[in-house]
Amino acid sequence: MPTATAHAPAGPLVTIERVHAARDIADELGFDVVVVTPGSDLRYLCGYNAHAMERLTALAVPRRGEPLLVVPRLEAPMVAASPAGGLGLDLVAWDETDDPFAVLAAEATARLGAPPARVAVGARSWAEHALGIQRAMAGAALELAGPVVDRLRMIKTPAEVEELAAAGAAIDRVHARMADWLRVGRTEAAVGADISAAILEEGHVGVDFTIVGSGPNGASPHHEVSDRLVRAGDVVVIDIGGETATGYRSDCTRTYVVGGDPPGEVAEWYAVLQAAQEAATAAVRPGVGAEQIDAAARDLITGAGWGEQFIHRTGHGIGLDTHEAPYIVAGNHLPLVPGMAFSVEPGIYLAGRAGARIEDIVVCTEDGVRTLNERPRDLAVLPG
Repeated sequence: MPTATAHAPAGPLVTIERVHAARDIADELGFDVVVVTPGSDLRYLCGYNAHAMERLTALAVPRRGEPLLVVPRLEAPMVAASPAGGLGLDLVAWDETDDPFAVLAAEATARLGAPPARVAVGARSWAEHALGIQRAMAGAALELAGPVVDRLRMIKTPAEVEELAAAGAAIDRVHARMADWLRVGRTEAAVGADISAAILEEGHVGVDFTIVGSGPNGASPHHEVSDRLVRAGDVVVIDIGGETATGYRSDCTRTYVVGGDPPGEVAEWYAVLQAAQEAATAAVRPGVGAEQIDAAARDLITGAGWGEQFIHRTGHGIGLDTHEAPYIVAGNHLPLVPGMAFSVEPGIYLAGRAGARIEDIVVCTEDGVRTLNERPRDLAVLPG
């Protein structure tokens, strides 16, 4: 059985400086307190991978004073055992008969010296948590914490980049084994089940998605799997990704032909797609706008006559979430800076016939781009 390849850590993933940076940005933007609940924002800021449930767990970062982590008392030992336990955060444990939202509001008010007027909450907080915070901080304006947290999360540290690189290498190893499973006469679902097992074998702890789009199903970018049998000559889109033990994600797409050479037209438009993906990757460097990377791929595809068949953005950021900022799409003027990690994944989709996509994760570096997926990008022909 294949085994995962170990990688050397490039430094700690989580430090108290992240929380302090969030405090500085909150102060700059005029937020009195930032509150994040279980999810990737919480894990990013303090390293606590809490389970989301009705009991409130929340990291509160006031613009003045020390940050605090409000948790149910029965989970306090779990916090101590997590990376958050070594950050020196104030831990405020609440009991079953307490109102945790009132506890949170009182602690924030004490640190600020006055009730908060602007409160930023995580974009993916449960509604009952966001509404509970609003109730307890009556009169405060509730806003999204994205301007604070996304600004930090978009720029990966060297340690984060190495985690993404390890995830990318693991998913590359899965693609390298595709001929073992993708064969004529098998269902997409059976192929997908084998791929999912291999994602775990190759070093992930969870499978985020397995897309096996054969023939006409390949024209649906977010198709998953079905009972359709793979046929000789099918073009098959394989888009797969998972979560590593540290929470960082992989996401890589390759397109295959099974049991025969592709028709001439397919080879023609696939060559356009491959050139577009190469052009967009080559355009990555500091100072270039995110929308310019999209244009590098889209203009080439459109110029070749396939623009209406490229129906999604060129890419998305990746880290503790598979989809996060920055988004590589027209209208996003955000300039790239070193440390930004995102996908480059143009596609061409012919409804009812076939589709193709090529996707790599790349990182903007000081002088250009680093590509974290290394499998060949040609239209791979499998024997079937």
